[in-house]
Amino acid sequence: QVQLVESGGGLVQAGGSLRLSCAASGRTFSSYAMGWFRQAPQKEREFVAAISWIGGSGYTADSLKGRFTISRDNAKNTLYLQMNSLKPEDTAVYYCAATKPYSGSSYRTGDYDYWGQGTQVTVSS
Repeated sequence: QVQLVESGGGLVQAGGSLRLSCAASGRTFSSYAMGWFRQAPQKEREFVAAISWIGGSGYTADSLKGRFTISRDNAKNTLYLQMNSLKPEDTAVYYCAATKPYSGSSYRTGDYDYWGQGTQVTVSS
């Protein structure tokens, strides 16, 4: 089992950047594929980015490519989401999530078994 705690959210002006972090408990972080999702008020939770347990470059939702980048540091048990050129429509609660150990990464919320509590990102115009 893994516990996830997000941080790094806040208020930023349009065009600015934020880096979200997701700290994972336990010794087996490196065995979990990880993902970032977000949920705006009155909208469904949507996929942002995912990265395999092996690591590598990961992948980002098509609409966010070029602005958002996912990465992980298995030595620090931490997942990151670098967000650049932020827009007001990026305003949402951002969640990190983990799959079962040694599962593939996924864009589907149902494929993730563990979720953090979320961190609020607000982008002002």
